[in-house]
Amino acid sequence: MQLLPATSPLLGALLVGASLPGAPLAHAQTSTVVTSPEALPATHDRPRVFLGGSIDMGNAPDWQKGMIEALAADNVVILNPRRPDWNPKWRPEADEPEFRRQVEWELGALESADVIVLYFSPGSQSPISLLEMGLHARGGKLIVLCPPGYWRKGNVDITGARYGVEQVSSLSELMAAVKRRVAALGKR
Repeated sequence: MQLLPATSPLLGALLVGASLPGAPLAHAQTSTVVTSPEALPATHDRPRVFLGGSIDMGNAPDWQKGMIEALAADNVVILNPRRPDWNPKWRPEADEPEFRRQVEWELGALESADVIVLYFSPGSQSPISLLEMGLHARGGKLIVLCPPGYWRKGNVDITGARYGVEQVSSLSELMAAVKRRVAALGKR
């Protein structure tokens, strides 16, 4: 059996039940990616995973891409705040329409998420991710990766320990922890 990439037109056709000559219909379950500022799904019928953490106006590594690939077959809704059309010229002020739209999308996505992933990339500052960690530290939804080299690692570690936040030490451990949490949510 040949596995198809998540972006394959053939896979897309199979998933929507299209009939292709010589191809059996598939009943695969795949993830859905919702990227800011797209509307959040109206129904909450499967786990939602928010991919927060270092973006730094697009300057941090796109770790979200790897997480999206890792969750492709897990039948989850992935909430990705990394906006492809982000414009660093937008003023970070409440009266800037697109900036407000981004912040409101993130707040809504965080609240609707079942799992909140935060990756604090070394060399980044990610002040908004720190804010998001503070907002959700007590909620039981967080999984955090904060490697050595992140400028506020001590704050993240101490806060995480105090509030029982699950912390991991590598991107591969982060992916495994998210997959375990999603699997546990699916069994409820």
